[in-house]
Amino acid sequence: MEPDSPTDRLRPLRRREVFHRYLYWIDLPGPGGDPVRYTVEADGNEDWVALLYADGRRVAKADLPARLPVPGGVVEVDLGLYGVTRVHFVPDDGAERRLAPVRGTLEDLRGRFARRHPGASRAIGWAAVAALAVNLVLAAPQAVEFVSEIPRVAERFGTFDSPVDLPAWLNIGLVFAGAAASVERVLTFRRNRVLDIETIWTDI
Repeated sequence: MEPDSPTDRLRPLRRREVFHRYLYWIDLPGPGGDPVRYTVEADGNEDWVALLYADGRRVAKADLPARLPVPGGVVEVDLGLYGVTRVHFVPDDGAERRLAPVRGTLEDLRGRFARRHPGASRAIGWAAVAALAVNLVLAAPQAVEFVSEIPRVAERFGTFDSPVDLPAWLNIGLVFAGAAASVERVLTFRRNRVLDIETIWTDI
């Protein structure tokens, strides 16, 4: 048997990669009954694909959103602008399970911070909720006004004058606050179809 090429092996996570490389793992019984560690990799800087490794050796590759076959079921993976939005083991029978983040990833670091500082973690979580709620209330009317000014839309539905008119600097601040809040929500595996509409837009 020929040795694996470097591209067939799971590379260690480098610090400079934590903002775009996502790694999750789960242990499942292998063909012989011994546990096998399956690792899923998705890279926001590469083509939108998911890679599956068994004990560090690549065994599958698929475009996102992906369904990667593993013993007893599949691993479903999807990626949005702000991070991984789904990474679950879906067994042939039984309840699905979310994979655990590999040590050193942003998701792992955020989880460890939550365990060490639960009070501060909850405060950050509520701040993210508030930032997204404010974005929805203030940004949505302006977005509707912008869309209504498109000639084809205006001809069919008319134009809409937003009751909210914010200065450019505040709109820019809301964009950055919303992006930071969306990253926080993804890192803590929280998702709501209304509150997290910014992250949902990236999946359309």
